Amino acid sequence: MKLVWLRNDLRLADNPALRHACADDEPVAALFIVSPTQWRQHKMAPIRQRFMLAQVDELGRELAALGIPLHLLRVETFAEVPAALADLSRELGVTQLYANQAIEIDEQRRDHAVSAALAEQAVSCHWLNGCCVLPPGRVLTGSGEMFKVFTPFSRAWLKALDEDGFVIHRAPAPRGEPLPWQPLAEREWVDEALGELTADPLWPVGEAEASRRLNDFLEQAVLDYGETRDFPAIAGTSVLSPYLAAGIISPRQCVAALQQRLGYRPQSKALPGFVWINELVWREFYRHLLVLIPTLSMNRPFKPETAALPWSWDPDAFAAWCEGRTGYPIVDAAMRCLNATGWMHNRLRMIVASFLTKDLHIHWRLGEDYFMSQLIDGDLAANNGGWQWAAGTGADAAPYFRVFNPTTQGQRFDPQGEFIRTWVTELADIPAAYVHQPHDVLRLKGRQDYPAPMVDHAVARVRAIEMFRALEK
Repeated sequence: MKLVWLRNDLRLADNPALRHACADDEPVAALFIVSPTQWRQHKMAPIRQRFMLAQVDELGRELAALGIPLHLLRVETFAEVPAALADLSRELGVTQLYANQAIEIDEQRRDHAVSAALAEQAVSCHWLNGCCVLPPGRVLTGSGEMFKVFTPFSRAWLKALDEDGFVIHRAPAPRGEPLPWQPLAEREWVDEALGELTADPLWPVGEAEASRRLNDFLEQAVLDYGETRDFPAIAGTSVLSPYLAAGIISPRQCVAALQQRLGYRPQSKALPGFVWINELVWREFYRHLLVLIPTLSMNRPFKPETAALPWSWDPDAFAAWCEGRTGYPIVDAAMRCLNATGWMHNRLRMIVASFLTKDLHIHWRLGEDYFMSQLIDGDLAANNGGWQWAAGTGADAAPYFRVFNPTTQGQRFDPQGEFIRTWVTELADIPAAYVHQPHDVLRLKGRQDYPAPMVDHAVARVRAIEMFRALEK
């Protein structure tokens, strides 16, 4: 018996672990482990848990239709997983375990412990690359080291992809008679700790839904992506990040679909589609970095010297940021959108991260944790990479003297205030000319229903720059 352990790879198609396990006629079973306590320790958002479990339900039905049973184990923490897997392997008569590699440090330690526990039962473990187009360690400098800077990584990644190529593997063929599937909501181990197990209607699950979103984006928006991606009121992005984070679609499938749509794989900024494929390369870069520098999984900055920065931990200021009460309309709209939907446009992620770290001078770790606690697409590598970039502590970080002005960012990327008025309802009747700085108009109207700016950006910017200059000295 072969056992496929599914984690953040909840799909049938282009799933290396599943494909290798189904390469011959030996019986195959699948496994998903539910770890609510560990998920909470890792700040996993409830909306992401629900999304993931709804996809597990969908995948369980699809596997059952192929004659592959999906076993579910509830194991509260990673520390308990090796023993639980050893018990299940004995019960099922497992001789080989297949799984796609994890890149986070806690998950890697768990997997090493699983390998050791199963080796005692003569169960061989096969760990495959299912999370990246090119596995960590494949893209190297001329001296044979992994990259720490994005631009040369991107060039080398594109070259390596040309050299290696890749194949998109179909879902496995039926392996027997269809099997029954008991929905997760009917399982005995489901309780209030897991909450409601239905997916948010904003985020339908399923590989077909992920493929539909990808195809719609490629047909309607990819050619203009470079011009429209920064405007949150425009449907200019793929909105595929939740599906990539849960592994409902693979990054290889995204690259293959783009290449099929264009008839070529874009290699330079001058070619349509390059800006989007470069975003996929950023995703790969942050994942490779997490493997190269395990301390990134441990709340440590990429630049060690920045650990000495005198960040604030002001709970009241942090709460105002979390709740969208800063008095800066684009920041407040972005945070309220996040809290309501579990998702935030990428330009807005940069704006609010810059505001928290460079205007409020609050430690980026608080923002990173809050995003993980709210985002449906919460992914440690991308989230940590983005936050450290904004804070000036990470790889390819914005120079410390580059501080986003939240007002001009709003004026530039939401010029008519459409996004702002959607989420900051207090400003719904404010004309576009004033919506980015509405306070004088509100005073004339005698209104106090929207807060005054909690900081003076010009003053806060100077202080942020001084923090970093002092660190240099």
